[in-house]
Amino acid sequence: MSNFGATILDAEGLRLTEAEKRFFRDVRPFGFILFARNIDTPDQVRALTDEIRQAVGHDAPIMIDQEGGRVQRLRAPHWREWLPPLDFVERAGENADSAMLLRYRIIAAELRALGIDANCAPMVDVARAETHDFLRNRCYGDTPDRVADLGRAAAEGLLQGGVLPVVKHIPGHGRAMADSHFDLPHVTVPLDELDSVDFAPFRELRDLPMGMTAHIVYDAIDDRPATLSPDVIGVIRGQIGFDNLLMTDDISMKALSGTLPDITRDSLNAGCDVVLLCNATLADRARVAGAAGEMTPMAQLRAERALAARKTPAEVDIAALDAKLDELFATSGA
Repeated sequence: MSNFGATILDAEGLRLTEAEKRFFRDVRPFGFILFARNIDTPDQVRALTDEIRQAVGHDAPIMIDQEGGRVQRLRAPHWREWLPPLDFVERAGENADSAMLLRYRIIAAELRALGIDANCAPMVDVARAETHDFLRNRCYGDTPDRVADLGRAAAEGLLQGGVLPVVKHIPGHGRAMADSHFDLPHVTVPLDELDSVDFAPFRELRDLPMGMTAHIVYDAIDDRPATLSPDVIGVIRGQIGFDNLLMTDDISMKALSGTLPDITRDSLNAGCDVVLLCNATLADRARVAGAAGEMTPMAQLRAERALAARKTPAEVDIAALDAKLDELFATSGA
């Protein structure tokens, strides 16, 4: 069988159109991502994830952004609402590591019940005073060691629940003073400072199966955004040591300029394994899939390695986990 298509794509609505079914069958994207427009009821989401896998013809990972707080696609009344990660960590105090593991183990159970088996978390960008508001309360803390520990706990909760964690935004988004959804942030600090602070949590979590790039220019390394920079990808692979599946952040974000096919080719040529495209027309999805083609042999190996980390979870008593979480908050000392 041929390699996966080097794309992660989305769907227009609550169910696939006939045109989408034909398209996904033809281009065989590696994976998919869901958004709020794809979410209505548990039965509907389960039907959609089943339909996606039937259309593509393989057990594709289906991911979502379920960090909690502002960035969570599954919401009440069918799913629980979570505090933003930074608020949650502060409330949990000295029990934050255990609380984060429980938080993401419960999230994993909610995801797996819907056929969703990858989550774009943990986010181990180190918060700073200047971190842009779009990112700040999504962070876990302001020191690299603490962020790494909490990121490990979040990832372990997801993995225990049979959900692949996607660590982001490599090699670090915390210094960004602009929102990369709309602008291209520049980071001007020296490489040694980046290495000791921003890169450090990613180095500690380099064994995680999947990672997502940052659409940021690191002036000490290159004048191109990390996603499009062979030099920055070289740092990710070498200095940070992340040799697992590397996906781009959404290439339709305004931080990146140029045509979608050109951005696709440039990100893959830079060393990314797979391109994420969100909120695009079917025509644009087709253009990106055509530009991406199939995964390289190395990317395919990394993709298969990531899928092998996706385990069937043990049965878990969610009510007992909730009770334990309440106990941790009650005894947090925060």
